[in-house]
Amino acid sequence: MIRVVLAPDSFKGSITAADAAQALADGWASVDRTAEFVMRPMADGGEGTVAAFAAAVPGAVRMPVRVDGPAGVPVDAEWLLLLPTDAAPGGTGVIDLASTSGIELVDELRPFDADTTGFGQAIAAALEHGVSRLVLGIGSSASTDGGTGLLTALGARFTDAGGLPIAPGARGLLDLAVVDLEGLRPAPEVLVLSDVTNPLVGSHGAAAVFGPQKGLTDAVDIVRVDAALVRLADLLGLNPQLPGFGAAGGAGAALARWGAELVPGAGEVARLIGLEEALADADIVVTGEGSYDGQSGDGKVPSFVAGVAARAGVRAALVAGRITSDSDTSLFSASASLTDLAGSGEAAIADSRRWLHAAGAALANTFAR
Repeated sequence: MIRVVLAPDSFKGSITAADAAQALADGWASVDRTAEFVMRPMADGGEGTVAAFAAAVPGAVRMPVRVDGPAGVPVDAEWLLLLPTDAAPGGTGVIDLASTSGIELVDELRPFDADTTGFGQAIAAALEHGVSRLVLGIGSSASTDGGTGLLTALGARFTDAGGLPIAPGARGLLDLAVVDLEGLRPAPEVLVLSDVTNPLVGSHGAAAVFGPQKGLTDAVDIVRVDAALVRLADLLGLNPQLPGFGAAGGAGAALARWGAELVPGAGEVARLIGLEEALADADIVVTGEGSYDGQSGDGKVPSFVAGVAARAGVRAALVAGRITSDSDTSLFSASASLTDLAGSGEAAIADSRRWLHAAGAALANTFAR
């Protein structure tokens, strides 16, 4: 009997990591009914972080919450409550920004008005419940608000020169004059999961690098928002060049000011869900993501999982929506592209569960040989 650990990331905008893992297992089992499967869906702090923990941690409870989405429209979201431990006697709250203030929640990009208020409201809800530890995923942000929305929801005040609260989003940052943190809730132990190492400002900062993805495309506007982030950092007493501060439009910097520790997402998720322990007596691990390309070796889930597998002496396999020609697949004993199986990227996305099932079956046949 072969023991297979399923540890994919989500296939962004297509299928969650947990559902991808199940589809791969079902496909493998259609070829080898004796195989044993261990589910360890992964995340790096972006979309699917809560779902990954829910699938891998026994006793986790989904806690519904309604928050103000990135466009100011209420959205129904959830945070995850992990059982109390000696290290976290009040339990641990797991919250991802993607489901509360994420770019998938806006019908159209709002580069100046989208903000992180909903993320802060979900954090506040977990604190009200009494958690003594927070694990926060901050990928897939819709905004470049420097985290002012989330800090406002936690009790901070950001005002203009006239003493009035600034508008939400980057628009408000342009008018920021005073920061008052007197009413800010004290932070428990907080881990922030992110795969981004960019600073808050400059040519590699939040506005310049990630702003265009959120609709901030005019060069003059990018310079204006970058300058506003410089002023925000000064008012918060932060070094804007520290790595990770530019994550999620500056939410990384805001959370660091609150007292959080920024850590590499994939590694921390793996530790918390027990990936290394799951691989201790495994034969094969299957990992993957939506697009495996030339940047996938930089702290992303597949390369991270392959590294853990190599140290454990376990063979690793890759499944991706597409595998580009500039990618390095040398870490893997086998690979499968959903685009190749389906005949096109559009077909793969339209029915990702079907083609993940096919990929699982294909890998089972490969390893059987």
